[in-house]
Amino acid sequence: MRRTLIFGTYITALTITLFVLGSCVSDPDSSGLEYMPDMYRAPSIEVYVDNGEIRGKRFPKYKTALSALTPPNNSIPYYGKGDSMLVKLMLPYARKANILFRESHGLYGFNFSMFDEYALAINDKNPFLLTNKNSEEMFLKGKELYTAMCQHCHGEKGDGMGPMVMSGAYLGVPAYAERSALSDGQIFYSIYYGKGMMGAHNSLVTKKEIWTLVHYVRQFQNPDYGKFDKNGNPKSLVKMDSTVTKTK
Repeated sequence: MRRTLIFGTYITALTITLFVLGSCVSDPDSSGLEYMPDMYRAPSIEVYVDNGEIRGKRFPKYKTALSALTPPNNSIPYYGKGDSMLVKLMLPYARKANILFRESHGLYGFNFSMFDEYALAINDKNPFLLTNKNSEEMFLKGKELYTAMCQHCHGEKGDGMGPMVMSGAYLGVPAYAERSALSDGQIFYSIYYGKGMMGAHNSLVTKKEIWTLVHYVRQFQNPDYGKFDKNGNPKSLVKMDSTVTKTK
């Protein structure tokens, strides 16, 4: 009985020792031997993980290579069947960036224009009408987008006093209330291609999301924007905007 106990103790100690030593590797960055690697990492290329590993093999030349690339300009994503307006928004933006944007905004691979199409965008209207039925949902989505993409510079209240400005990193961010004369199209154009020190956001948000942001920032220009009376009539319209309507 005693011999059996001693033998079992030796076997257990040997097993633990082999397990510990077997998991040790010379690579200081390695977590050790993985006995079930598929439990830890997918066999597919991990585009956001900079480990240069593909299906268990390491490729040092890929360790610093960017594998998650921005789609080529004017790529049209597959949307499928559905809302024709949303499908139309998948097509390339009709307005082009001015040729100067190539240097001032770092836009490469775009089709540029010699004309000031920002000025031409004054006649572009928001295709998503704001009604008393969809305003709450529109503003909730707008707030989500604004908080993630805009608030750090433009400020929570749209006063141009976001954390990045207050820290001194950026200067000259205007308050939306000072830009109430801008049309929907001009606000869209500015977000899409960038303006001043603000870079282009066309690779970060969809066209629908930009139009949603246009509705959201209008609130900073007029507190009654997007509010309706008991009859469904808009309380106020922002100058040059015709996308707030009564629901029939």
